[in-house]
Amino acid sequence: MTNDAQPVNKKTDQSGTGVYVYCIAESAPATSIASEPLPPAIEDDAAVELISDQGLAAVASHVPLSMYGEETLEENLNDATWTAIRAMRHERIVEHFARRTGVVPLRFGTIYLAREGVERMLSEKGGELREIIQRIGGSEEWGLNVFSDRDKLLDAVTELSPRLRDLVTQAKSTSPGQAYLLQKKIEGLRTDEARLELTRLIDEIEVRVAKKAKAGKRLRVLKVEATESGELKAKFAFLVERTNFDDFRDEAEKIAKEFDKIGVRLELTGPWPTYNFAS
Repeated sequence: MTNDAQPVNKKTDQSGTGVYVYCIAESAPATSIASEPLPPAIEDDAAVELISDQGLAAVASHVPLSMYGEETLEENLNDATWTAIRAMRHERIVEHFARRTGVVPLRFGTIYLAREGVERMLSEKGGELREIIQRIGGSEEWGLNVFSDRDKLLDAVTELSPRLRDLVTQAKSTSPGQAYLLQKKIEGLRTDEARLELTRLIDEIEVRVAKKAKAGKRLRVLKVEATESGELKAKFAFLVERTNFDDFRDEAEKIAKEFDKIGVRLELTGPWPTYNFAS
């Protein structure tokens, strides 16, 4: 949705204000939620408000273009503290509405030059936005991270891999010299077989958990992350109906217990606003 915003560029009057948009919901539930106490806006001196059109409401607040214009925003985003505070405030507002109604969450940094631009976006994108809200309504996004303990997996791979199991069987029924050569071959194949088995196990996890979810996506693992649970090997996002969450969680816990002994561990995170399913 960020690309739909009016560009705040270097030629824009940096002395004015822009409109920061957090998420979009249907007007009736959004109005009810907005009548309650709300988390603070992204900037202290602004109030969270609704901009409505065509039965939809954008949750928004005004921001100074001296801080959110293209040049200055890019500079500010390089300040980790500045960004962390505002990203947290953005998330709190989105989560506040998402816990109570279906919303289309917008990415951090969605800014329009004027209220009219937001109204035009709601009018032009109304059909698409309603379809998204209907599709994700009553659901939450949950993350599932898969970690691998390399040493444990290597220890277990001779039982997991059909190829290695066959070689072990051959080694038990042959001469000592041939058994020694087969054992050497097994040791040489363990790393490659562990990688193949891990891929198979991750695919199995995805299929089994997806059966308990409304939709699922495999996310990119951008870098190797080592934790107490092992190395991060896969990340998933699942759209889960609130009424089906217990079944979803139970399946994840069942898989976690099955795979823990071979060093494959699962971590469930959430609930999150449905960023991965609201495009």
